[in-house]
Amino acid sequence: MRDTIFSLVGKTALITGGSRGIGKAMAEVFAQAGAELFLCSRKEDTLRAAAAAIAEKTGARVEYLPADMARREDTDRLADEALRRMGKVDILVNNAGWNIPQAINAIRDEDWDYLVELNLTAVMRLTRAVVPPMKERRWGRIIHISSIMGRASTAKRNAYSATKAALIGMAQASALDLGPYNITVNCIAPGPIATEMPMSLLSPEQQAELGGRTALGRWGQPEEIAWPALLLASEAGRYITGEVITVDGGCLARIF
Repeated sequence: MRDTIFSLVGKTALITGGSRGIGKAMAEVFAQAGAELFLCSRKEDTLRAAAAAIAEKTGARVEYLPADMARREDTDRLADEALRRMGKVDILVNNAGWNIPQAINAIRDEDWDYLVELNLTAVMRLTRAVVPPMKERRWGRIIHISSIMGRASTAKRNAYSATKAALIGMAQASALDLGPYNITVNCIAPGPIATEMPMSLLSPEQQAELGGRTALGRWGQPEEIAWPALLLASEAGRYITGEVITVDGGCLARIF
């Protein structure tokens, strides 16, 4: 990959939620393509282990910082530390997020506020912080991890769907803001991907039902999101901006 149009040699990527699941898979693929990494997640032990494993496997420089993206001071500190320690951020992947399923009449204000802060406001604040140097260098890639729940939904996903849909709208507006500076902004909308969040929230019966709704009849794996992310992060995707790439195994293709 380092000698192809997918190469990220000379680029630095900041990935939130980078210690496991989709975030870790993207970090590993980016490192294999030649990028240097700055990772964050809430738990230092898992973050340290992920950074060490990726560095050992790929030989890449991997820095990290524990941060809770639901805390604004942590989000701001993350941006400052990434820029200070790495010198620049060429690629930003806003991957950290969570879901608290609640029916519309059962939403608690504190849960709504938490999800909006983590899934949406933190994305805005981190993007806002790293964009000015990108504009100066006239190169940048910004990727928001949305969800097919931002394009369709199911019961008790009110706050989650609202925040994931908002990421799509923000990406479209940001693409227009930043296009003149050769900065692209896109969303990836994963479908059923076998990570800790859905596996912890869904019963085995629900997992089987959702996997069966895809055209491929199975759940996706984290690396199957990482490859489209590499496309958007590299020169191969330089004319893609303001878009949503849906990676759902054909889930949304089904009416009934």
